[in-house]
Amino acid sequence: MRSVRESCMSRVFGRNGRRGRRSAVAAACWLAVAAAGSQVSADTVRPVASADVLTVFLDQAQVIKLPEGVATLVVGNPLIADVAIQPGSMMVVTGKGYGSTNLVALNRSGDVLAQKMIQVQAPRDNLVIVYRGVERESYSCTPNCERRIMLGDSPAFFDSAIGQTASRTGQAQGGGAAK
Repeated sequence: MRSVRESCMSRVFGRNGRRGRRSAVAAACWLAVAAAGSQVSADTVRPVASADVLTVFLDQAQVIKLPEGVATLVVGNPLIADVAIQPGSMMVVTGKGYGSTNLVALNRSGDVLAQKMIQVQAPRDNLVIVYRGVERESYSCTPNCERRIMLGDSPAFFDSAIGQTASRTGQAQGGGAAK
């Protein structure tokens, strides 16, 4: 708590003791100091152990066994990961975007049955990333290098690959003209 308080004091008064101009930052710091000093019960906050971290690769899914009685799954940030409950107390976790989020499993009464951190990472299998200045292109080389659509690719490369994929999918579904 002392380091939070000292950090807030330096924000308010500056390093040389003069009053700073950041009143909004000062207010937030004082709220943080007040919160750090308040009592929180062990039942309210449970730290996530390293065994409670699930690593999923972007655009890939993992099937996980859930505890019995799960009625609701809550994902902290659905832009990072998506989950779906399946029959037999199973859950499918799909990586949607890079980063970390949390997952909370609740029963019908709203009791927490399980908590997990979900980390979504880039796949590392035969991935080649090409930089041309600030432009980025991703290729999957298994065994030949082909375009791979990845978050972070330059817009022109990404849009071109998406357009080709959509066109191919449309033709495969019977939307393309026969030649």
